[in-house]
Amino acid sequence: MRPGYLSNGSTCNVSRVTNSPAPRGRPRDPRTHEAILRATVELVTESGYAGTSIGAVAGRAGVGKDTVYRRWSGKPELVFEAVFTTTERAPVPDTGTLAGDLAALVRGLVEEFRAPAAAAALPGLLADFAADPVLSGRIRGDFLAPAKERLLIVFERAVLRGETAPDTPVDLVLDTLAGAVLFHVGLIGEQPDGQLAEKLAAIVTKGVGTR
Repeated sequence: MRPGYLSNGSTCNVSRVTNSPAPRGRPRDPRTHEAILRATVELVTESGYAGTSIGAVAGRAGVGKDTVYRRWSGKPELVFEAVFTTTERAPVPDTGTLAGDLAALVRGLVEEFRAPAAAAALPGLLADFAADPVLSGRIRGDFLAPAKERLLIVFERAVLRGETAPDTPVDLVLDTLAGAVLFHVGLIGEQPDGQLAEKLAAIVTKGVGTR
């Protein structure tokens, strides 16, 4: 699943795509950043969300706790980025059709939610988000930006191909796709069949397609 990610169903003009998501924090050493994320995934998988601490992550990554806190406000933000933003590193799909692009994006989400670290982190993260609206707002505002940017690019191409209208509510589409995967795979724990991504993509494409 990471500004501009809204869950109120507001319309997003897909023609206004920006190429640079809002920066998060100060400039960072990529090697240190990746070491911290890797250590977080390992510890969450081994010890669960409750058993993971900033101190333990820092120790495994070989950095000081201050180094972690300069990048993340606390454990929830760190775990969320480490576990639930892996799909952002893949290129934006360009299959030539809206349905194909959406299916590729959903397949990435499915794999993300099926990972052992995701199953271990999700209950604790959801509880922390529910208890702290400020934290939830930061996740929506800062960490979900690239997910929306990727989807905006997909829909901008679809508009140029005449597959959908420029006023498609992209934010709501993102909620729909991510929410379906979260419920089906993350919360219910279903083992998705090989056609789940294609089925979800077909449903959304039919709903937003030009008529």
